[in-house]
Amino acid sequence: MNAMPTTAVPHKPTPAAANAAAASFAALTAKLDYLNAADIENVRQAYRFADEAHLGQLRNSGEPYITHPIAVAQQCAEWKLDAQALMAALLHDAMEDCDVSKPELIERFGAPVADLVDGLTKLEKLEFNTREENQAESFRKMLLAMARDVRVILIKLADRIHNMRTLGDAPRTKWKRISSETLDIYAPIAHRLGLNSTYRELQDRSFQHLHPWRYAILSKALTRARGRRRDVIKRVQSEVEAAFATAQIPVRIYGREKTLYSIYHKMDQKHLSFAQVTDLYGFRVIVNDVTACYSAMGILHQLYKPLPGKFKDYIAIPKVNGYQSLHTTLVGPFGTNIEFQMRTDAMHVVAEAGVAAHWLYKASDPNSDTSQRLGTKWLQSLLDIQNETHDAAEFWDHVKIDLFPEAVYVFTPKSQIMAMPRGATIVDFAYAIHSDVGHHAIAAKVNGEQVPLRTELLNGDVIEIITAPVSTPNPAWLGFVRTGKARSKIRHHLKSMAITESQELGEKMLAQALRAEGIDRQRLSEDDDAHHATWEKILRFTGNRSRAELLTDIGMGKRIASMIAKRIVSFLAEKGEKPDALLMSRERYIPHESISQGGLVLDGSEKSSVQFARCCSPIPGDTIVGYLGRGEGLFVHTEDCAVAKRLQQRDIERFIAVDWSDEPTRTFETNLMVTVSNGKGVLAKVAAALAGAEVDITHVDMGHEPANGATDLRFSVAVRDRVHLAAAMRNVRRTPSVLRVQRFKASA
Repeated sequence: MNAMPTTAVPHKPTPAAANAAAASFAALTAKLDYLNAADIENVRQAYRFADEAHLGQLRNSGEPYITHPIAVAQQCAEWKLDAQALMAALLHDAMEDCDVSKPELIERFGAPVADLVDGLTKLEKLEFNTREENQAESFRKMLLAMARDVRVILIKLADRIHNMRTLGDAPRTKWKRISSETLDIYAPIAHRLGLNSTYRELQDRSFQHLHPWRYAILSKALTRARGRRRDVIKRVQSEVEAAFATAQIPVRIYGREKTLYSIYHKMDQKHLSFAQVTDLYGFRVIVNDVTACYSAMGILHQLYKPLPGKFKDYIAIPKVNGYQSLHTTLVGPFGTNIEFQMRTDAMHVVAEAGVAAHWLYKASDPNSDTSQRLGTKWLQSLLDIQNETHDAAEFWDHVKIDLFPEAVYVFTPKSQIMAMPRGATIVDFAYAIHSDVGHHAIAAKVNGEQVPLRTELLNGDVIEIITAPVSTPNPAWLGFVRTGKARSKIRHHLKSMAITESQELGEKMLAQALRAEGIDRQRLSEDDDAHHATWEKILRFTGNRSRAELLTDIGMGKRIASMIAKRIVSFLAEKGEKPDALLMSRERYIPHESISQGGLVLDGSEKSSVQFARCCSPIPGDTIVGYLGRGEGLFVHTEDCAVAKRLQQRDIERFIAVDWSDEPTRTFETNLMVTVSNGKGVLAKVAAALAGAEVDITHVDMGHEPANGATDLRFSVAVRDRVHLAAAMRNVRRTPSVLRVQRFKASA
């Protein structure tokens, strides 16, 4: 939990140390005036327990360790969090550093407090292969606890703020790791939840310890600039106050500077010098109501000229973290760019405290829930992603994608506005509406015009998703989706689909292998009590938990169907059941003597469980063989494919006999090479000849060499079978300028 390691001290703390701890707790109690007497007493009990648990531990600064939990609780008190959160803040390191058990905390302080502390505790006791794996699993635990109760992350952020404030006391060897983690993870989470003051402080303190020299230089430059521009700022403030006084609009005006990190980030991203960063200063204008915000903007635009394209209305369209304000950048005296933000008091509280504003409001108005729902959509999406993703590292990848909420705002056909991350695509939008819409999306219209699904969204787009019940997610979507929700939903669906299809394929393969051994699969029913023991033996032999898992393993190539079939036959023989000799002779002695397993009929409906090899691109009518990849499903090759022949020499036992169905359900892709005499319009003529034969062209390659007298055109085409392909080739041969047409294979 802590960035700051502790030092165990065998003797009792000195009176000075005890006094320091008592003084720290006194400072905390001074901030608890919003709690009732019973709650304050509960917080005091938690302090006493934590003080005793951490007895003898010191921080790197030499202070008693208990001063850290007190400082965390003080930050939580500033956010007006409830007594349970303050108790958890005081106890947040007790389980991790003091060997206090969760049942003990439940008994002393109740289950809610113990759950908060548990959500904040890292998984130090478990064995992980790498530090990264440990970190990913610990973050997953914390984020899921946070999705159930947002107080977990507020306490964690308070903990991280105090650790960053005291990072100078830690060894310099730890500065980079802790600062990078803060900048990459905790600052974006604070931003995502609208805690902007916390976000800015974490960024600045991380920058200070990641790049101490740059921080110092930039700090001096900003101090000098502040001195040079002091007169300008004073003049602007007095002119603005006079303008509002004349208009009789009551306002409060606060000056604000860009943080050092935001200045550095802008210089780094846009390759600017410090002198080129002109918008160092800004003002916040706090008014009484929303109407006054727009009136204030009008007054400012009359006073100074606005910069085109720099006006943003986050009141009508709030940011995804609940932030609301009007932003405008004006050209002040001497050409200085100055940003103004107009907002109400309520908006200001939300802008600074985000999710924590809920407790700030509750403290002054128990009936107010103005900001209660802030961030809840993102928190709920964490639970949705968790349901789809069981791998900690993959879960963390999805979450990191969603941590940067720079948004674009788009509309549904019914004019509902939706905020999407910058760079999000049509597919992201479809999944944001509903998982079923994403799964079945086949096309989309943006502003009435049809566009590809990979199209990026722009502000103001009106998007209509076109779906079809037969459509399923395409693995290629993973290459361009932007949101963690879409990515996790697609991956989960593809995995589920692959498992289902592999199970069906495994069922077919085992049935064929059993027939080759003289056993009818129907005879070996799972529901039959007589064969239940046989299946139990098989599962013990393979180590699978269920028949479904065994069949999936067979379909994915992790188990060989013929070996399983032989083992089943031996188990049946122990019970006195003999193979059917007639069935065995009919199945085993077909013209596939070189193939070790029973045959399988393919019609093209097998989807991802059966893949047609790109090296030879088989189509119905070709003589084919099946190679069972290890954990990759079945690969179908033509019998004369060079790749298949090499695999047969090495892995003959992984080949199974396959054949085409009499009625394939779809077209299959293969390759044609057309040699043409170069001339105008020759490509169009060849394409027209293929289209005339009802052949779909899926890809054309003309090579990179300059066209000479004769040129090779390579086409990938989708055909029904060899007869269809032959008809298409005849059509192309009749075309003027065509010298030769042949089917080609990548392996050749």
